[in-house]
Amino acid sequence: MVQKKQSDRQQRLDNFLQAVEAAQKVQDDIMKYGLEAAYLYCDDVDGDWLETWGEDGDGQQNFVELVTNFLQSDDLVAVRLRKQLKDKSLQIIAVDLEKCLSLSEEDDQIFPVKNVLAGSVAVAESNRGTSSDEIDETDLLDLAEELLEKLVDF
Repeated sequence: MVQKKQSDRQQRLDNFLQAVEAAQKVQDDIMKYGLEAAYLYCDDVDGDWLETWGEDGDGQQNFVELVTNFLQSDDLVAVRLRKQLKDKSLQIIAVDLEKCLSLSEEDDQIFPVKNVLAGSVAVAESNRGTSSDEIDETDLLDLAEELLEKLVDF
């Protein structure tokens, strides 16, 4: 009888510890991936999305994680992009890029990407000089084009 109570108590403790671990994982994912993780959790609380977060069907990393890793790299395009969007987190930039690339056709992707890049600065027309807070629209389009070339692999 005493052994059964200890076994039941141990089982409840194990269940509690698993629940705490799951809650900590959700909290970590929300901190790491932002509100997208919270929305996924709310939409599919009973599903297995948490176990497969960051993986597609083949077990590969998802687009946002790949782009975030690229943006952290020393690649010249990544460095220019970080400088351009210094006020935004890399995670938010990656999510914004994923949204604009998924919503537009392949031929028209440069303009949504340019809009993501222009999100934090005023854009000057090509025939005017630029101040420190403005970037030439041609430079912005060039950066967007170079970024799209890099993102093709993802």
